[in-house]
Amino acid sequence: MEQELKSLWSETRELSLGSSIDRLDSAPSPLHFLRDYVSANKPCIISSSATRHWPAISNALWSNDAYLRHTVASTTVSVHLTPHGRADSVVPLPNKSLCFASACVRPMPFSDALDLITSSGSPTSPVVAYAQQQNNCFHEEYSALASDVDPHIPWATEALGCLPEAVNLWIGNGRSETSFHKDHYENIYAVITGEKHFLLLPPTELHRLYVRPYPAASYSSLSPITDGLRLELEQPERLVPWCSVDPYPPTNEAMDEQMSAFPLYFQGPKPFQCTIKAGEILYLPSMWFHHVSQTPDHNGRTIAVNYWYDMQFDIKYAYFNFLCSIEYPPTSEEMKNHDAHSPASDP
Repeated sequence: MEQELKSLWSETRELSLGSSIDRLDSAPSPLHFLRDYVSANKPCIISSSATRHWPAISNALWSNDAYLRHTVASTTVSVHLTPHGRADSVVPLPNKSLCFASACVRPMPFSDALDLITSSGSPTSPVVAYAQQQNNCFHEEYSALASDVDPHIPWATEALGCLPEAVNLWIGNGRSETSFHKDHYENIYAVITGEKHFLLLPPTELHRLYVRPYPAASYSSLSPITDGLRLELEQPERLVPWCSVDPYPPTNEAMDEQMSAFPLYFQGPKPFQCTIKAGEILYLPSMWFHHVSQTPDHNGRTIAVNYWYDMQFDIKYAYFNFLCSIEYPPTSEEMKNHDAHSPASDP
């Protein structure tokens, strides 16, 4: 079955995806967008000409600390805290076993959040703060900024036949990172300040990411926050299926372990890579796996807004569920554990 999966990866890239992500010089027409990208489940990057009318970009409003602090003022916002910048990711527990760790979420005044996000970009900071609440947080927590960007993306709205279900704001620093995952949305992702770096894999290559069930855990903060965080397993136990691969482990030893454990990722076709600069838009199709890192602007932050449109649960979704039912090739660690618990064969 492994060879059949590899043939699928190769054929999908040859017939549909090519070797790089299309870049468009201007916003596509709704027909062009629907025909060439949404229907094909194929990403594209749209140049900054599509957002140059947004005050957040044309007037550089979101690069202006004084403007942000005055406009959002003392509004309470949700800040996600981790010791390393990787919220919602697979991390080791003290006993070396792995868990799915969620961030500690702390509400705080916007100005305090902005200060903490900036200062926690330092490699010596014991916590990393990231405003990544999702759940339509742009309207729920940052509505004072609503007039600075479009309320929806007109060409996407017409092509998809609906308004976005949620609009989210993201404010992070150079240590903020999002592990490989997928969303059941058509995602229009616009970078306002700084840069975002994406690794992308199509849904057909899900086996390369070794999705496994991990016990859920979460970080809680000590007081004060600068004293750090502690990681605790949820009780009763809850398992969360999540991608096992870390494409950028912190040490050479950790990279060797990743490459040994997950050969389908590291030995397979290279993920699609792209950098989305300020003003540019990435169309990220539904069910595409993506890993995100970032480079901050001169203020030490990266700010982005994304629009989640409902996906169509059509035949592509049925095909994806069929792929999910195909068993993964075991990792080297799983093979060791299996051999250790198997009865010895007769000589």
